[in-house]
This record gives sequence, structure tokens and C-alpha cells, in this order.
Amino acid sequence: MKSIKTWYWVATIIFALMMLMDGFGGITQQEAGKEVFKHLGYPMYLLQICGLAKILGAIAILQNQFKVIKEWANAGFAINFIGAFASRAFVGDEIILLVPPIVMLAIMFIPYFLWKKYENVKKS
Repeated sequence: MKSIKTWYWVATIIFALMMLMDGFGGITQQEAGKEVFKHLGYPMYLLQICGLAKILGAIAILQNQFKVIKEWANAGFAINFIGAFASRAFVGDEIILLVPPIVMLAIMFIPYFLWKKYENVKKS
């Protein structure tokens, strides 16, 4: 059980840090994010909304008191990555640009599945 707990927290903290950094980039409207949003045809204010959502989601997955909020945060991240993939695909981006959102979706599921496994072990 201790091993699962350790791996869960390592994976969760790494993923949360990635989302915090990405969220901060969105809120501060970093040039790379602005270029992507312009390319995809999204309004610039959406960059800040998504950035704030990522920061709140990262905070939500780091807490263990409110499990429903944690579930919704993971769902929000999944929707974000699927939406990023679809947006790239719909504007006709090349395959190499479609890969990162799918990779991030896969990375997101690592702490999620470890969390579920840890919760099941705790119940036993």
C-alpha cells in the first residue's frame, strides 16, 4: 500500500506542476499560447480562462478531502486534452502536433488510476 501511495503522490505532483505551469502561461498570456490560440481561431480571453481552470484543477487534484471535486478536475483535464486534439485535427494540423494532447491525456490517467487503486486498497 505504501508503494502505491508513494507512486500516486509522485505522479500527481508532477502532473499538477505541469498544469500549474501551463495555467500560469495562459493567465499571463505567453506568446506561444497566444500563437496557438490565434492559429486555432480562438479568442485571446479564452487563454486566460483555460489558464485559470488549469490552476484550479491542479489544486483540486492535490487535495483529498473533496473527492467529487477531484473527479471533476480530472474530467476537465480530459476534456481539455481531447478538445486540444480535436481543435488541432479540425484545422488540419500535421500528425506531430496531434500527439502532445494525447500524450498529456495518457499522463493524466497515470495519477488518476493510481488514485483509484490507492482508494480501493485503503478500503480493504
